[in-house]
Amino acid sequence: MRTGASGTPVRRSRKLSSPITYTSTTSETATDSHTPMVNSIGVLGWGVGGLQAQAAMVGEPTAIRFPTVVGVRLTGRLRSGVTATDLALTVTELLRAHGVVDKFVEFTGPGATGLGWAARAAVSNMAPEYGATCAFFPFDDEAMSYLELTARSPEQRAVVAAYLRAQGLYRRAGDPVPRYDEEVALDLDAIEPSLAGPHLPHQRVALSRVPHSFRTAAGRQEPVEGGFDEPVPAGAVAIASITSCTNTANPALMVQAGLLAQRAVDRGLVAKPWVKTSLSPGSRVVEDYLAEAGLLAPLAEAGFGITGFGCMTCIGNSGPLHPAVEQLVRNGFEPTAVVSGNRNFGGRINPRISLAYLASPPLVVAYALAGTVTHDFETTALGHDHDGNPVHLRDLWPGDDEVRQVVDRAVRRDMFRRNAETLREGTSHWRALPFSEGVRFDWDPASTYIRRPPYLTGLPAEAGSELGLTHGRVLLHLGDDVTTDHISPAGAIPRAGAAGRYLLERGVRPQDLNQYSTRRSNHEVMLRGAFTNPTVTNLLLPPDDTRRGAWARTLDGDRVLPVFEAARTYQQAGVPLVVVAGRNYGAGSSRNWAAKAQALLGVRAVIAESFERIHRGNLIGMGVLPLQFPPGRGARDCELTGEDELALTGLDRLEPGINAVRLTIRRRDGTEDGFDLHLRLDTRHEIDYLRHGGTLPYVVRRMARTDGRQR
Repeated sequence: MRTGASGTPVRRSRKLSSPITYTSTTSETATDSHTPMVNSIGVLGWGVGGLQAQAAMVGEPTAIRFPTVVGVRLTGRLRSGVTATDLALTVTELLRAHGVVDKFVEFTGPGATGLGWAARAAVSNMAPEYGATCAFFPFDDEAMSYLELTARSPEQRAVVAAYLRAQGLYRRAGDPVPRYDEEVALDLDAIEPSLAGPHLPHQRVALSRVPHSFRTAAGRQEPVEGGFDEPVPAGAVAIASITSCTNTANPALMVQAGLLAQRAVDRGLVAKPWVKTSLSPGSRVVEDYLAEAGLLAPLAEAGFGITGFGCMTCIGNSGPLHPAVEQLVRNGFEPTAVVSGNRNFGGRINPRISLAYLASPPLVVAYALAGTVTHDFETTALGHDHDGNPVHLRDLWPGDDEVRQVVDRAVRRDMFRRNAETLREGTSHWRALPFSEGVRFDWDPASTYIRRPPYLTGLPAEAGSELGLTHGRVLLHLGDDVTTDHISPAGAIPRAGAAGRYLLERGVRPQDLNQYSTRRSNHEVMLRGAFTNPTVTNLLLPPDDTRRGAWARTLDGDRVLPVFEAARTYQQAGVPLVVVAGRNYGAGSSRNWAAKAQALLGVRAVIAESFERIHRGNLIGMGVLPLQFPPGRGARDCELTGEDELALTGLDRLEPGINAVRLTIRRRDGTEDGFDLHLRLDTRHEIDYLRHGGTLPYVVRRMARTDGRQR
């Protein structure tokens, strides 16, 4: 059994209609939302919020609800030309529609057995995008082949096999079929080449329908002159990135992209000049086997040279667009991005791009060559070769057998062994960094990267007795699918924004502003970036308000300011704040700053139609009430204006389970409306966290009481 973040064993449980079940050899929790990728090789794992992990490190338990288990029965096989990405995007669409938030998903059936380990990883890695806690493939011969490829010793593999067989956990053909709480079927033969977009990972669209999806989202556009040798077309691809996440660690997909690039270069085709291209694998092993296959050079020549390793464009670290494209955007032009990552929320890839598509690595290359998402690959050539002959995508697309042969030749065990040894040994420049001695951290008041957070500043010895609120006001009224990307800042810190101005005033040079992710230990920076994603819209403002990002009214109602500045007017007057939203609030990355920012802005409660699992836990960890409208009700029923006063009552007798909370809205004319809300609490610890204003205040008070008794 593996241990969780606290070092204590993590208990496994399954809720099935039958005792017949496959489960994992180990359990694992971690603070990355894509931890569920380990489920692809029979390791049961799920992501938890950073605040939950912090609680575990100071001895608090991390609980998970006894889950509903959804069985996805896969039949058939993927057709030639259909990739693991196409499968993952199809599963994401299917399961988001079915509804799997807070549920475990297990893949079964002959189709699951026939999938390779890399394809399984692509599916499991997308679990946060369809909302599942985890997406599990039982251990079998294919998982064992992964252990062999990645240089696990024969002795270790023998122990794993012996243990699993003795426990009945090694899946074999002909084993009894489990019965699940819910079942979904998917025929792999029916999957077609696909992308997802232009706003959400579960918006799967067939490759042939991508031009239509763009025109539906962006309206009619015409080609424009941009200073290139040809006009910039409608739907122009401003960013084409083979970026990290599982797609870029899939040897078949990467070799396929390399072979496509090689053939394109041989025919005289490269990325269009307005397309910013990049390749940032998640592992150095990718570089090793692409070099072994002779594909690094053609990828670079086509525009996809390696820019680094790890999260880059996928998390918003794409840098500026081509200067000419930047100017076109300022003039009202709507470009797009095509990336091989997992998330395409508006403004995430780049603040100037609101429309983005997820695609397999070879299709990212194809769109860079085409230069626009309106390109019809079936009927229109990508360009012409040296002899003037038209070149279509079908002329460049490598066959499955060719890809398999290159993978078998170029991907070797010793590459994984060398990489693992480097990771274990570390690198000298990290070990050479200076550090101070002592038990307590030596805070540097001049640091613009790490500042002492205010969570515990002025903390009274005892928790307050009242969780409810009176005279609250709505700061933001948001729509559906507001993600942690919309709440917590990501990407480059803009010079003209509040965070940029704050740093410049403290002597930081404009070229050194860096990314929000590098300064996330400075709450002053992160607060000034909260809700600044340009696609966020505050529905309390007039529909004709054209300001991008979430702006809000001040307490007196006379001004509309950026959220950080508007929130201060309420905080200074001691007025508690509420955020109201629609479905899937807090989807996406497991960023604890999405909860921290709201709490530090003075938000006491978030009222939404539904919450994503990790964000709900993070809100509780910061002492913020995650209140849910009952089924069939929503913010539209409240008819909020921003001038209403809100009261929350019924919070004095909380119990684990669903608690009834009464929302009273006092209108400006003196009338009142009342609505029932639900507050789901899974454990008494969650009740304690809310009463104490968050996990850390609870732990500090508990430790202070313990220390006092010891003395």
